[in-house]
Amino acid sequence: MVNKIYFIGRILSVLTFLIINIHSQGQKSGDSVKYAPIDTAPFYSSTHHWYDIYDNSNIINPRPGRPKYKVEEITWIADNILIYQKNNGGWPKNYDMLAILTDQQKDSLFNTKKILNTTIDNTTTYSQIEYLARVFTVTRIDKYKEGSKLGIEYLLSAQYLNGGWPQYYPLEEDYSRRITFNDGAYIGVMRLLKEILDNQPYYSFVEKGLLEKVKVAYDKGMDCMLKCQIKENGRLTVWSQQHNEVDLSPAWARAFEPPSICNGESSTVVLFLMSIDKPSKEIVNAIQSAVKWFDDSKILGITVKTVPAPEYTSKWKTTNFDRVVVNDPTAPPIWTRFYELGTHKPLFCDRNSKYLYSFAEVSRERRTGYGWYTYLPQEVLDKYAVWQEKWASGQNVLKK
Repeated sequence: MVNKIYFIGRILSVLTFLIINIHSQGQKSGDSVKYAPIDTAPFYSSTHHWYDIYDNSNIINPRPGRPKYKVEEITWIADNILIYQKNNGGWPKNYDMLAILTDQQKDSLFNTKKILNTTIDNTTTYSQIEYLARVFTVTRIDKYKEGSKLGIEYLLSAQYLNGGWPQYYPLEEDYSRRITFNDGAYIGVMRLLKEILDNQPYYSFVEKGLLEKVKVAYDKGMDCMLKCQIKENGRLTVWSQQHNEVDLSPAWARAFEPPSICNGESSTVVLFLMSIDKPSKEIVNAIQSAVKWFDDSKILGITVKTVPAPEYTSKWKTTNFDRVVVNDPTAPPIWTRFYELGTHKPLFCDRNSKYLYSFAEVSRERRTGYGWYTYLPQEVLDKYAVWQEKWASGQNVLKK
């Protein structure tokens, strides 16, 4: 399967190279046909990283003063997306899909399509697949359909046999091999597969054979996701940011991201599960357990404030502010990002991987450079009443 996708990708990249600059199939220029904009917000994370966090491993880096395509120039943006697509059908992260590239930058990307640093991190790959599908639906230009289909095949190939997805595929020798819920990676893939199965019109080109493979991948993904939900002392809680790809246990990621109960990423999981029509008993139980955990783990009476501070330079950045926790009896409920396994205490960490139990103990560089608190579980709690009445009538876990 991987060899087949790689071969198809090679053919597509050659065709793209031949037609990209003449804007094929009768389109004279990016301005000759007017289209409604297609949402580019899903590309924000990668765009931000490309411009604001220099990475010398990038194939290309931003050029000062270079313009961008307008959001309504959807075919030019889609052409960019095809240029970035690798031979295996996936995409690398941390580039701007709207940047107007120089000829030299385009050549660099074409000449490195065989470098398969492809990922679902930072909303990458599944966002490009959807964008191409939407552009094809509007324009009926086949190259966008083929690029989208190749991307779908990539996601199917990247899936572990147990149903999970790593952050990078092909696999790398680091934490990115873990099954990754962080930054919505896993749910981004599952949402895309669900949209295909729900017959969203922009995926109407997905033929029967591919649709059947999508259904198998979705079912395996759901099974793995439910098995990853952390159970302690006989009680289901929520999920970790990363789970071991073999035994599904909570796992380390970066040095300051310990195996733990993680409320922010878990909120995204639960909201996805709540979107499912006619949920199974297993899904209902997963949601009910997570909602109860969110309610039990909320923290009252504090807020996190950003305050001015003397300029501070670390290895990674320079800041002139700090973040502090202050008492505030009027503050809405808040949650820490991590809760310790076993004790369920709010948990913090630093680049030395030492467990910390107060925000003030975290180094200033990490205090100001990472999201240690979250309000996301509140969105789940706010939507629970309607969901519960529809799918778990008479079983309100929030009823005191």
